[in-house]
Amino acid sequence: MSDVKVAPEGIEVTSVLDAKGLSCPMPLLRTKKEMGKLGSGDVLHVMGTDPGSRNDIPGWCDRAGHEYLGEKEESGYISFFIKKG
Repeated sequence: MSDVKVAPEGIEVTSVLDAKGLSCPMPLLRTKKEMGKLGSGDVLHVMGTDPGSRNDIPGWCDRAGHEYLGEKEESGYISFFIKKG
């Protein structure tokens, strides 16, 4: 997975979504719903365990006009960071 975008340090997060334990398509659906609550420039931190989210979330960001800041491998889950467009 050399094409994985690693999130930079020090991202200021506006909101956190815990999608751990959810399977496709629920992490993406919950992400879409949470992003709808945020203002332009706000950052959403999504915590998930579904490996499919590694493709789903960045792809959705491109289509929806949001900036995918990257991901971080955590202990037992993956953190995704999205900046609302």
